[in-house]
Amino acid sequence: MKGIVEILKPGLSTTIQDKGRLGYSKFGVPKSGPMDEVAFGFANLLLGNDENCACIEWTLQPPVLKFNAPTQICLTGAITDAFLNDDKIEMYRQVEVEKNDILSMYFCKNNLYGYVGIYQGFQSAISLKSRSFYTSITQNATLKKHDKVPFVISNGTENRFSNLILPEQDNLNYHLDVYRGMEFDLLSNDQKDFLFNTEFSISNIRNRMAIQINEELKNTLPSIITSPVLPGTIQLTPSGKLIVLMRDCQTTGGYPRILQLSAHAINQIAQKRTNETIQFKLIDF
Repeated sequence: MKGIVEILKPGLSTTIQDKGRLGYSKFGVPKSGPMDEVAFGFANLLLGNDENCACIEWTLQPPVLKFNAPTQICLTGAITDAFLNDDKIEMYRQVEVEKNDILSMYFCKNNLYGYVGIYQGFQSAISLKSRSFYTSITQNATLKKHDKVPFVISNGTENRFSNLILPEQDNLNYHLDVYRGMEFDLLSNDQKDFLFNTEFSISNIRNRMAIQINEELKNTLPSIITSPVLPGTIQLTPSGKLIVLMRDCQTTGGYPRILQLSAHAINQIAQKRTNETIQFKLIDF
């Protein structure tokens, strides 16, 4: 049987994400998926879900949700004070939800992205083998007020008390592991020194597609033939801006690809707020 969760307040840039679309990059379709794969993974792990079950992802300001049937949920990611009706609930553990319960959360205390996992995942429509929201691929780009999302009704599980000590917020570590990008060797020694000896800061120009860095690297490189890019690719624009591509990034680009973030570093930088600092640390394969 299916229940319904109603969006009473949508929060900010609230979407549904599973692990993303695989196999469609040749058609120019981004992978999408959770901005913080670790927090997303914990939500499903603690509920005993398949790793690809869809969660609600919110940004800075959480949504308010009303459930019309019983289930279990789990909150992960950005730290927030959360309440089921008037009762405070813990993050990183299973929480029993009853019919007509309302989940509300305060503005997050750190980071950017938080997750609401649910037993067997939110059952939103599948487009190109994924439930992840993306403009022009799914009906909606974000969840709106009064939207209704199906879920699987559950009256409890054997693992209902599964929980986890709140993970260390290692995004506070500003060192991000990076590999050499395809055009890295075209950089001068001075440019490379600048990259690895500068404390960079996060611009307010950011979204699920990309994050711009405030500081500029003097660019002496020519443009390249449009070539494949991935989440975590760091491009150098003609003006010297560094652009870090994220989960909804395009599949090709014409700017030099000078660095590539490690998988973990993508999660770290996703959770950085505007003007927080980072430093790149070169690692070898």
